[in-house]
Amino acid sequence: MSEPVVAKKGPYGIDLEPGKYWWCACGRSANQPFCDGSHKGSPFSPVPYEVTEARKVWFCGCKHTKDQPVCDGTHATLE
Repeated sequence: MSEPVVAKKGPYGIDLEPGKYWWCACGRSANQPFCDGSHKGSPFSPVPYEVTEARKVWFCGCKHTKDQPVCDGTHATLE
């Protein structure tokens, strides 16, 4: 598995409280957009993301963003 699984062709808009979160980079997590350990044995690792104040974050669902872990619109270019 050298390419991530496209979990969703669009972002996940999540309201978050302050804290540290781990974004799923492999696309296999059953707890999208967050890591559940499904990457084990793959070349992927979860990406840490820290929130200092409550706010909405748009996490990448296609797993191809250049601005991990947030959506940069790359999903619009995927087939």
